[in-house]
Amino acid sequence: MIVRIMGEGQVRLDDSHVAELNGLDDELLKEMEGGDEVGFRRTLCALLDKVRELGTPLPDDALEPSELILPSPDSSLDEVRQMLSDDGLIPG
Repeated sequence: MIVRIMGEGQVRLDDSHVAELNGLDDELLKEMEGGDEVGFRRTLCALLDKVRELGTPLPDDALEPSELILPSPDSSLDEVRQMLSDDGLIPG
């Protein structure tokens, strides 16, 4: 799967990692629902770090269709709320 991190670029991520990322996504949703800014920031950064760790960056000149778009690390809680669907950031 191709994942875009807004403001950074794209990474290729093996589909086998989706389940691992879903745990962080679920945690992020709970923190957003509870208005936990500190927890939200911590978990968003952990999610992005995990995608960077597990993924392989695509060259800057490559433009592949992204199956998943994640917010930039400096996105606000309200900005990310607008991005979310009922399924969260990581599709199950």
